[in-house]
Amino acid sequence: MFNHDREQNFAKRALAVMNDVGVAAAPDNFKRSYSYASGENPAITQVMAAFINAKKEFTPEILTDLRLRCLSGVRAAQAMEAVGGNIDALIENMLGKLESSARDTADYTHKLSAATGELGGERSPADVRKLVDGLIAATRAMEHRAKSLEGELQASSEQVTELRTKLADVRKESMTDPLTNIANRKAFDEAVRAAMTAAQDGEAVSLLMCDIDHFKTFNDTWGHQTGDQVLRLVATCLSENVKGRDTAARYGGEEFAVLLRGIGLDAATRVADQIRTTVETKKLVKKSTGDILGTITISIGVAQIAPGDTVEGAVRRADACLYGAKHNGRNLVINQKDARMAALETSAA
Repeated sequence: MFNHDREQNFAKRALAVMNDVGVAAAPDNFKRSYSYASGENPAITQVMAAFINAKKEFTPEILTDLRLRCLSGVRAAQAMEAVGGNIDALIENMLGKLESSARDTADYTHKLSAATGELGGERSPADVRKLVDGLIAATRAMEHRAKSLEGELQASSEQVTELRTKLADVRKESMTDPLTNIANRKAFDEAVRAAMTAAQDGEAVSLLMCDIDHFKTFNDTWGHQTGDQVLRLVATCLSENVKGRDTAARYGGEEFAVLLRGIGLDAATRVADQIRTTVETKKLVKKSTGDILGTITISIGVAQIAPGDTVEGAVRRADACLYGAKHNGRNLVINQKDARMAALETSAA
């Protein structure tokens, strides 16, 4: 229900957030800030809160990412509403046909009962013939209605199948990052929750946090369209190196996450280094000119999810390892048991 005072408070808070983080007062930016202030889009709220708490800059690529999150959510909501309306109409239509069929069946049963009663006693051949003709006509009418209902229900069944497919497509879109076409943060969060349960039951589960090295400098040098090309290239490299129940996702901005099921820390570290090498060997070409822009690199932190772990704890350990990889020169993979992590913790203390 619309509440004027509440909406005004959300709007004021959104404007205050824009002022605090130095975001231009443009309509698109206001929509994102309003989504954050109102909490209507959990993904945007989570990402913006993380950046605000870390006092990170809201760069153009981050704002673009948030805009795509907004649009994706709107499209998904509109599609869900349309499909939901179609399902409601279909169910109402099917119920109407079934009610009509029930009435026809009751009418036919009544006619049979009446005919049974009329057969008692003395009847002339003509009367019996008339009665039989009536029953034959009623039976044929019933057969026709039953066949018609069967066809209508078959058509309805096909419509249900089609709507199920549309719902699956909508769900897939809502769980996919529109820029890179891999899993988004929402899909990753769901996958992590499922993996945590598996880890409690003893399954080996590992988490990779990945970050593109010097991405901001690259964006500033070559422009955001080329930056988007970099993000897509990294996403492709991740997808090429995961399989089965694994999940590769865009975590936010230039950061990616990979969830590896059934793989312990050592094997996960090897997968991470394979991903790092794959990215490093790719040649980046500027599409508009064909110029080779060189190579890009990524840093990766690896942690294994342990029984009793929390999502926040596992992500924090993998993030710490990612920081360790950055601190030790970038284009590097470091896991939670790496000696360099102990050295880093000692220097931080």
